[in-house]
Amino acid sequence: MSALLPVVEGSFNCNPYVHGSPTRKELTLARTATTKMTPMFCPLPAALGFPVSVFVSVKLDRQVDRDLAEFETAIQNFPEVVDCWLMTGNRDYLLRVATDGLAGFEDFLIRRLTKLSYVANIESSIPIRRVKAGICRGP
Repeated sequence: MSALLPVVEGSFNCNPYVHGSPTRKELTLARTATTKMTPMFCPLPAALGFPVSVFVSVKLDRQVDRDLAEFETAIQNFPEVVDCWLMTGNRDYLLRVATDGLAGFEDFLIRRLTKLSYVANIESSIPIRRVKAGICRGP
């Protein structure tokens, strides 16, 4: 199986756990979802030497538009962050960080994430194993 996942340009829904090529139906759905479709591929992080995923909850000092926008812009420039969600509840964002190991995660944490002045609190969780994976939900 291939270590690459096709992704539609402009899409941030890149599931790193899925192998193989898109079906004709998936390509048709992708074409209708965007007027500009460029085949791109999302390599599996482990295939590129980043076997460790860390889930990071981030709380900002204030939930104001400017801080939210600045955080989201900063995250776009961090290649270690492969997924980022704006959350409800007691945390503002949930990140999935792909690294080469705990030393790589520590480096990301110290040199990048903690340097953002509007970040108030960071909590990390390391998954033991994935129980279920899928690219989409059925009916």
